[in-house]
Amino acid sequence: MNIHEYQVKQIFKEYGLPVPKGAIVTDYHDAVSAAVDLGGKMWVIKAQIHSGGRGLAGGVKLARSLDEVKKISKEILGMNLVTHQTGPEGKIVEKVYVERGVDIDYELYLGMVLDRALEMPVMMASTEGGVEIEKVAKEAPEKIIKLAIDPSIGFQSFHGRELAFKLNLPADDIPRFVKFAQVLYNIYIQDDADLIEINPLVKAASGYFIALDGKMGLDDSALYRHDDIEAMRDLHEENEVETEAKKYGLSYVKLNGNVGCMVNGAGLAMATMDIIKYAGGTAANFLDVGGAANAQTVAKGFEIILKDKNIKSIFVNIFGGIVRCDRIANGILEATKNVNITVPVIVRLDGTNAVIAAEILKKANIENLIVADNLEDGAQKAVESAKE
Repeated sequence: MNIHEYQVKQIFKEYGLPVPKGAIVTDYHDAVSAAVDLGGKMWVIKAQIHSGGRGLAGGVKLARSLDEVKKISKEILGMNLVTHQTGPEGKIVEKVYVERGVDIDYELYLGMVLDRALEMPVMMASTEGGVEIEKVAKEAPEKIIKLAIDPSIGFQSFHGRELAFKLNLPADDIPRFVKFAQVLYNIYIQDDADLIEINPLVKAASGYFIALDGKMGLDDSALYRHDDIEAMRDLHEENEVETEAKKYGLSYVKLNGNVGCMVNGAGLAMATMDIIKYAGGTAANFLDVGGAANAQTVAKGFEIILKDKNIKSIFVNIFGGIVRCDRIANGILEATKNVNITVPVIVRLDGTNAVIAAEILKKANIENLIVADNLEDGAQKAVESAKE
């Protein structure tokens, strides 16, 4: 689950990390009032959507007067903001964060992420703060310092000092940087985050390090431990179909291909997408109906997949372990009665009673329903059907 920048900063404040004063508004008149309340002579108006690259897309602008606060807020509110992460469809800006300006000495990048290969959280830092970090990673990876932290001992002062030395920070700034990094690690662990990024982390003229921006992704599986964070969920920012799928216990992620996938088990789903690619096609989604697939879940799966207008065929790839293949086959037939399926459906069933299931599907003699002999055959037929 992702949350907005202003919500990330609320969490930062609770842990004692310095952030600029700011206020969230949905109307440009309120933006002016907020700027007056915040004080100062300079403000930053920030579009609040779940996406990086807002600044480059025109969603983050500096205002040097109350008239500019009004003008910029009016321009950003309601605009369709297109970034490299939103895709060409963009996202409508429904609220902006008005933040008091900060006098900056220098900028850094600081983040936390899980390295699955090392099986450890990794703290990343760079002197290229305020710059698109993906671009830095691609063009100058040596400028990103990575430090794996063994969770059995946690973040220690020497971790922070090592980062500070590699960043060539002034000696007087090192103690405050180490303390800041320690708190960031604590947030990452205690709030079950997948990712935290501060870009930029600035050394202010006041002498303190301040999180000028904040991005945070949370582990959905751990949200039951964090009611306060789950309450921050903004469903308007999430994919509507993915949200609907969750209500029915389905794991769905939309992709950019034209071959729909319905699979039971995340590992099999990944393998299915791989073999579709190997066969010359591209998966349109990740859809895991779970280990207890039945007529209801299969029908809902078809319904969700077909909401994507790019779908040209559907590959149903089920391994009958917990649930027998003949039951799944009958579930598929029942689902075709309740959902108007207008594209070819290729079915590959393996496992318990797979032979019986294949006979059930073949005898049904349903147009657009194709029974595959094996996984490779199913993928090839799904890709060929999509092309035709």
